[in-house]
Amino acid sequence: MIIEPRMRGFICLTSHPKGSEQNIINQINYVKTKGKIEGPKNVLVIGASTGFGLASRITSAFGSDAATIGVFFEKPPQKGRTASPGWYNSVFFQEQAEKAGIYAKSINADAFSFETKKKTIDLIKADLGKIDLVVYSLASPVRTNPRTGELHRSALKPIGSNFTDKTVDFHTGIVSTVSIDPCTDEDIENTVAVMGGEDWEMWIDALLEADVLAENAKTIAYSYIGPKLTEPVYRKGTIGKAKDHLEATAFEITKKLNSLNGNAFVSVNKALVTQASSAIPVIPLYISLLYKVMKAKGIHEGCIEQIYRLFDERLYVNGSTPLDENGRIRIDDWEMRTDVQEEVAALWLKATTESLPELGDLNGYKDDFLNLFGFGFDGVDYAADTEEDLMMNGLVE
Repeated sequence: MIIEPRMRGFICLTSHPKGSEQNIINQINYVKTKGKIEGPKNVLVIGASTGFGLASRITSAFGSDAATIGVFFEKPPQKGRTASPGWYNSVFFQEQAEKAGIYAKSINADAFSFETKKKTIDLIKADLGKIDLVVYSLASPVRTNPRTGELHRSALKPIGSNFTDKTVDFHTGIVSTVSIDPCTDEDIENTVAVMGGEDWEMWIDALLEADVLAENAKTIAYSYIGPKLTEPVYRKGTIGKAKDHLEATAFEITKKLNSLNGNAFVSVNKALVTQASSAIPVIPLYISLLYKVMKAKGIHEGCIEQIYRLFDERLYVNGSTPLDENGRIRIDDWEMRTDVQEEVAALWLKATTESLPELGDLNGYKDDFLNLFGFGFDGVDYAADTEEDLMMNGLVE
């Protein structure tokens, strides 16, 4: 079939297998050009099919020759309908790992459930014995708590008062004003339940109980802080409460890993185009201005560049991992440089529908958005008939 992007708001309803393959190859090639890292050897990535989780899996496998198990929840293809992009990403990651002689298996299931945790542990015991790195990179808007059976839905809302500021429709380039009503206490509770640290800690508890974590094991989860511009709707909003909980959970997990001389970290990463960030008002405009500034300074990074630098310069350095005053890894250091943030803040005041094409990098934003779904990659013939019904090697049923 001929596969073209079909948009609905901030979601693309189709994904392109060949573009996803090129995405995987590009990331692998980047890691290969940077060289080997004295990093992990047996890695579990929870949320392994897109974004930072996928980049963590690629960096582990092709930067450290690590065996990886990936857990994700993706939609397989049906005849005449494409799979979700994470499915194709994982198909081609598995293919490339197999070609390189690197162990890789995947579990496509609800990572929040006890059943998935047990299936993963059984696979670790059978194939790897013990894990020395656990990456927690889930990005889901909903979660069913396996203990209570309660379904929680996250909310993207400010706390305490209405929030009004600029945003941009990245499809049309129209800059407008958006207003968001404040959250309820229930919104905060639900968002923390979905995006906080409870499930991360449940994974580590299950792995510890099963004795499948190695001596000196590390675990890491990903967070974001961002600038004052986005604070009301992000870090000081409902999502921020969830991130506060996630970051506090790292200290609790570290206590539990003391017997193994292990550690839990939260890495604060750079703002990037993701399906989740595209849904948050204000963020697309901020990112388009940020990209313009960081590219001009030669310090722009995508997911794979961020994660490679995280592993190489923070997580697996000689000596202790450098942390900020709150015990976090800061790989958003280039984004949060004073000169970068001052320039972005100045551009923000000037940004209008008419001025944004010059002031920002909206085309770069659109390109990155399309790339998420396998579109817009050089070297891919998007006019060619493409097989969409691709199955995955290494998938554990």
